[in-house]
Amino acid sequence: MTGLNALILGATGATGKHLLQELLASPQYANVSEYGRRVTPAERITAGKGKLEQKVIDFEKLDEAELKDKRWDVVFITLGTTHKQAGSAAAFEKIDREYVVNAARAAKSDDPNHPQRLLYLSSIGADPAASSLYPKSKGLTERELAKLGYNDTVIFRPAVLGTEREDSRPLEHVAQGVSRLLSTFSSRIYMPVPTLAKVMRDVGAVGSAKLPSGTVQQMGDSATPFSCLNNSAILAIADSFS
Repeated sequence: MTGLNALILGATGATGKHLLQELLASPQYANVSEYGRRVTPAERITAGKGKLEQKVIDFEKLDEAELKDKRWDVVFITLGTTHKQAGSAAAFEKIDREYVVNAARAAKSDDPNHPQRLLYLSSIGADPAASSLYPKSKGLTERELAKLGYNDTVIFRPAVLGTEREDSRPLEHVAQGVSRLLSTFSSRIYMPVPTLAKVMRDVGAVGSAKLPSGTVQQMGDSATPFSCLNNSAILAIADSFS
């Protein structure tokens, strides 16, 4: 399918910035809208500037963002934070879960004849029953997104992301190095961010039903189903589309 209208929330993050460039460079996407608390500087846009719309929004005032006025075919959410950046557990959950779910709800069309696809970047170990804050928040977010009623909800659960961040995270750099080394023996523990971005772009265009057999794990229940792609599945899809 060509000529898709896409929305990306969280395009200035480690994965989002790669995904934005992939969407802009892809002929499958006719229009790309980047909405967020901040947007990508013009000098960092390398291709497709003519089809890019950018808008700074306040996630506390989503009614002013006019998200429902757009007919998005695909909604990408790569929005997230850390406990340290947020400053408290409550603030973390507000950004990591409330902002994500509320924005996805606001972007969903009221037209039952307009199919929409939702792609959310979660994390390995996401579990609504987890005792730790981060995996529990991700797991709860996944379930709440599935309840919104998108035609195709696809959750990405990559392992350690191989990327350079603007903020310093020494322990993460160590984990990346170890995971990159161990990835020689297993496809479950390391994910190059450029690869992840390309797969998100491609899955957004074709949907979960057209992915290689055995890569998609169906989760949720009959009323709120969603498709989950783990680290190995993401890498397998990357190979199949290359």
